[in-house]
Amino acid sequence: MQLPQVTVTGAKPKPKPRPVRRRGAARPTTAAATRAITTATPSRINPATAKNNAFDAARQSLYTTAGTTSDTLGHDTIEALPQGTNASVEKILLQTPGVSQDSAASGLLHVRNDHANVQYRINGVMLPDGVTGFGSIFDPSLIGSMALITGALPAEFGMRTVGLVDITTRSDIFNNSGSVGFYGGSRGTIEPSFEYGGTAGNTCGSGTPVATKAAQSTGGSDCFPGVQYFFSGRYLQTTEGIENPLPTLNAIHDFSQQDKGFAYMSTFVDPVTRLSLIAGTSTSWFQIPNVPGQPVGSMGNPPVTSAFGITNFNSADLDENQYEDTQFGVLALQRSVNGFDGQLSYFTRYNFLHFMPDPVGDLLINGVASDITRESYSNGIQGDASYIINSAHTLRAGFTVSGEQTAVGNQSLVEPADAAGNPIDAPETISDDISKVSWLAGVYAQDEWKLTDRLTMNYGARFDQMWEYVDANQLSPRVSFTYKPFQYTTLHAGYARYFTPPVLVEAAPFNPSLYTGTSAASSVTQASPVLPERSNYFDAGADQLIKFGCISSAASDCNALNLGVDAYYKLAKDLIDNGNFGQALVLDAFNYAHGIVEGVEFSGKLKSGPFQAYANLALGFEKATDVVSNQYLFSSGPLADLGGETLLQYVDSHWIYTDHTQIATGSAGVSYQFCGRPAYAQETFGDSLSWCGTRISADMIYGSGLRTGDANIDTLPPYTQFNLGIAREFLLPNDPKPMTVRLDVVNAFDTVYLIRGSSVTCPTGNGTCGIGVFAPQYGPRAGVFLGISKKI
Repeated sequence: MQLPQVTVTGAKPKPKPRPVRRRGAARPTTAAATRAITTATPSRINPATAKNNAFDAARQSLYTTAGTTSDTLGHDTIEALPQGTNASVEKILLQTPGVSQDSAASGLLHVRNDHANVQYRINGVMLPDGVTGFGSIFDPSLIGSMALITGALPAEFGMRTVGLVDITTRSDIFNNSGSVGFYGGSRGTIEPSFEYGGTAGNTCGSGTPVATKAAQSTGGSDCFPGVQYFFSGRYLQTTEGIENPLPTLNAIHDFSQQDKGFAYMSTFVDPVTRLSLIAGTSTSWFQIPNVPGQPVGSMGNPPVTSAFGITNFNSADLDENQYEDTQFGVLALQRSVNGFDGQLSYFTRYNFLHFMPDPVGDLLINGVASDITRESYSNGIQGDASYIINSAHTLRAGFTVSGEQTAVGNQSLVEPADAAGNPIDAPETISDDISKVSWLAGVYAQDEWKLTDRLTMNYGARFDQMWEYVDANQLSPRVSFTYKPFQYTTLHAGYARYFTPPVLVEAAPFNPSLYTGTSAASSVTQASPVLPERSNYFDAGADQLIKFGCISSAASDCNALNLGVDAYYKLAKDLIDNGNFGQALVLDAFNYAHGIVEGVEFSGKLKSGPFQAYANLALGFEKATDVVSNQYLFSSGPLADLGGETLLQYVDSHWIYTDHTQIATGSAGVSYQFCGRPAYAQETFGDSLSWCGTRISADMIYGSGLRTGDANIDTLPPYTQFNLGIAREFLLPNDPKPMTVRLDVVNAFDTVYLIRGSSVTCPTGNGTCGIGVFAPQYGPRAGVFLGISKKI
């Protein structure tokens, strides 16, 4: 649903080799940046806008995605999807190749069947790890373009490597305008939002004839382009905060309130240096939905049959809640001069999560009531530089260093056992708290070498060091080739050595011996520390662009069909996985000694005038064996369907599918825009009614089903979910700024399907719902949502 991307660079005295047009060859730029870089034919353009757009384009040359696979969604494309920017970033990413859906408790999505291991970047700066919770921290309103980049990543990308979500902020909103909107509908959804952007202090004028790239780059040496700013805010209230554990239309105890805010500001320190500030906030509160009819007195070791004198409890009345708070900020200093592009950034992120149990209900139903807090405060510096040595070589180098302070608190309410192993109704609290200051550091260097006009090699290496609960390091070589045998055909292949530290709060050590002699006792007390994952990654693919119906030589005047195929293979040592192993919906990490991930992805995009369509299909799996850390999480008794072995015994001697493996994953979408403009007042309210300003759209996701059952030996049923949308953009009388009304239908055919779990209840102590899956979660039922927004 997007036009083929065009790579642009800022003007520099030294000529830069023209990049090979290929899928993933260069970070896509926004439409505004593309328009800013023109030919030598004179045009009229705002010098302030030209200067900022030239720096945006120059920033792209800092980073290369040569030899990788990239799927990009622009802001207009996101708006065209059902729900538009009212959907979360994670839901939008489900429309990209190889991304499968999961429950909020398990991270919402998986890229190429891996768990987590996805890094998010905003304008090239990597956001540090935080605390995994239910809420999405990004407001899609800020996105100018969002690319999912996969494959053998260049050396500049480290730590989280299965996928790079590259977000570029919008550059089309600095014209002292904005919008206000309201969205709501099924499940008590209420979602007001606003955004506003502008430029203050511009002394460069509003429009000057510009004839050369150099003039656009400077925007005039004696003028000040001003301060660009953009702010957005969003509030969400719903009775479906996380997935329903029942197949019913509405969940029990699932109310949620979520606030998001975002700010962006940039200005020029001097003609060749720009300073930018990015800040975001997200605060969420969730009720944990309930499952009626859960038995009392069946869980715990020994089982709890009486708590505080109460022997009976209705599980529909459980009152569990979770609070999440995230703040992040990036301050970036960018310099572009004489063939050199550089950016030095400071980043910070704060996360806090608090799970609050129901003391009586959780004791009786689960045998333990754990009050859990997780807090993380990260600070770091990232530096990246690019220099054009000559027409064949572009050298890139950089570093990152960050420190993280974490605090993990676990106040578990349990019952002691007597000498005979019987529970005593005298609940007591066991504290298991730990804090840690850790450090991560990395340095890289690489060369993009244009061997011929058709063949480019990108090679380099990075060195990463972690000082966490385990100290470790690795030197990681990377190399990729991109070959363009014909004008519109691109082949790529690459190899990457990866080093992936665990998320610190999820790797916090646990002391099972503290719970000996209580209802929370574990039959397995081994808790080896979580190790970094080391892997060898191979990737190869081909892309074909087919242009037709051209009315001129310009690519934008052609209809286009993009076809792509990409295959990958990953061989991992100490494969990191995560799971939800208790009633608190938080993740704990562990390692498999060995892991294999492989698959193939097919994709296609069609753009024909106002009609756009796309389709993706991914086939793959992840297998692993031998748990080598946090073994206590796998405590269980003998299981008949595993030949009488315990879960841990079986996994240590067999290759199993990981719980988040989905063999087949698909997505598709289509949209059509009538007239390509807003409807005039008379076309909306007068006698000349027309379809102008109307956009219709549909998208879908398909999954063959995640794993379930003891040791993930079974598969959930496949599902398909369809979403529909229609929007009308029109002008009010005597008002040049349009209004938009939209109607969206989520799960239009009301398909009832499981994302996680295989039964109404999933007892702990075995893998009935899959390893690390505590309760079932269903996909959303049919919902109707109405939105209205007005440009201001």
